[in-house]
Amino acid sequence: MLATALVCATVGPAQASAPPPQKAAEAVGRGGAVASVDADATAAGIEVLRGGGNAVDAAVATAAALGVTEPYSAGIGGGGYFVYYDAATGRVSTLDGRETASRTADESLFLEDGRPLAFADAVTSGLAVGVPGTSATWEKALQLWGSRPLGEVLKPAERIADEGFTVDRTFQDQTAGNEARFRDFPETSRLFLPGGRLPEVGSTLRNPDLAATYRQLGREGTKALYQGPIGADIVRTLQQPPVDPASGRVARPGRVDAADLAAYRVARQQPTHVAYRDYDVYGIAPSSSGGTTTGEALGILEDTDLAGADATQYYHHYLEASRIAFADRNRWVGDPRFSDVPTGQLLSPRFAAARACLISPDRALTSPLAPADPRRPADCASEGPAGTETYEGPSTTHLTVADKWGNVVAYTLTIEQTGGSGITVPGRGFLLNNELTDFSFTPNTPGVPDPNLPGPGKRPRSSIAPTVVLRDGEPVLAAGSPGGATIITTVLQVLLGRLDRGLTLEQAIAAPRASQRNGATTQAEPAFLALPERARLEALGQVFAATPEIGAATGVERLPDGRWVAAAEPVRRGGGAAAVVRPSR
Repeated sequence: MLATALVCATVGPAQASAPPPQKAAEAVGRGGAVASVDADATAAGIEVLRGGGNAVDAAVATAAALGVTEPYSAGIGGGGYFVYYDAATGRVSTLDGRETASRTADESLFLEDGRPLAFADAVTSGLAVGVPGTSATWEKALQLWGSRPLGEVLKPAERIADEGFTVDRTFQDQTAGNEARFRDFPETSRLFLPGGRLPEVGSTLRNPDLAATYRQLGREGTKALYQGPIGADIVRTLQQPPVDPASGRVARPGRVDAADLAAYRVARQQPTHVAYRDYDVYGIAPSSSGGTTTGEALGILEDTDLAGADATQYYHHYLEASRIAFADRNRWVGDPRFSDVPTGQLLSPRFAAARACLISPDRALTSPLAPADPRRPADCASEGPAGTETYEGPSTTHLTVADKWGNVVAYTLTIEQTGGSGITVPGRGFLLNNELTDFSFTPNTPGVPDPNLPGPGKRPRSSIAPTVVLRDGEPVLAAGSPGGATIITTVLQVLLGRLDRGLTLEQAIAAPRASQRNGATTQAEPAFLALPERARLEALGQVFAATPEIGAATGVERLPDGRWVAAAEPVRRGGGAAAVVRPSR
């Protein structure tokens, strides 16, 4: 427990056995493809593909490596959603590996004396920690569709954790953004502030504790977490947060216990599906709102000629479809085990047409826009008070993988906001999530049922939106992004850019972004605000507010000649890493 978990050292020429993998925003070739935000993680996936593993094997290897190099965004202390296209059957399947609340949780989870906790107090506490689902997702995916055992595909990540990875500016900046609260937890400080300082750019960070944890998972399977010693350490940590008494921080204990861990199950479920143009678009169903909201927006846009529209009308229709879809998402989507979520009706062409008639080419709608009832669609109708968006952290990470057989994985995993709860499990090398703060602390709209209040064993609503697109049963592309609620608009914009506007996948990922989520203003990146269309959009009534960046997408695309394109961000979040097994042009 007291062993040094992370060592920070500048690697000199005598120590460096090989240069670190380099980032590239695009790669084209054969044998399979991997795209993630991190070069080491992408290289781990490529290593597995080169060794004969399939897309599922490589996805788990990439995700495990991200748990080392992107520990503030992903890891076995969190959860996620996994979408898989099986080339042999032509079917798309999904796994819901979302975190769950304790069986003792109720709607008062984040209330004290009848009032909601301050969000910052709730985040950095055991109360925010849900039962992690990531390792169970890995094991289930490998059991269903993989070709390698868990212990084998964890090997590249173990090696990275043991030998270390090179700190870049993004990692240092994310550490700096969490420095104050990290210092309040001695184990977290020791891990991520070695020697009491921010890790230097270019230094090497090692995490042998996490390597040992991965080795134990590889030997014993995930029962070591859900029924064994790793889980015991998780429960002890969240129920007695190891805060420095001198810090003055009140770190409230959580409710998750050993019985909650033992009861956890990954949910295998049907994907969402909409027909869009000549394509079939598949996503993740509730508990995430990603598939329903992206799918509803596509349905709203189905009868609009976005390919022939000028740039102003293209952006205008995209923003309006997002606004409408979020109005309905906020009212209807939650954990379907607790709420009657009308998934099929939200995605129906009839409902899409009824909502599309709200869009005028001459003026923007006003937000917050009221939702409509998808069970009783009526043209241009809205009813009841408008709901507002609950906060979701902008972190998370996404990876996309394809193999030489044509199988495809889109997988988004998270510990919620950057740094999660800020609480590291002593001796285990990973941070715990703060996913339960994705619940509404109190009813979102007074007098209107809120499907996203806490409940026993309940999954909080997510915006994660890993997406696979087929045409005639064959894969066209897959994509996804981090970014909290902006995940949905990021994925939607990437899809529209590629499928309607004729951009390459790399161009669609790099394009300037704006995110309208039924708010009075639309968040927009500086590059979007610099577009000549901005003034014309504002003349239509669109209102923008600047934000530094939105999302950090990755994707893969199958070319007509059978080659794969892997694509990632050129700049956002420090740039992503795309690679293929055998490059060719």
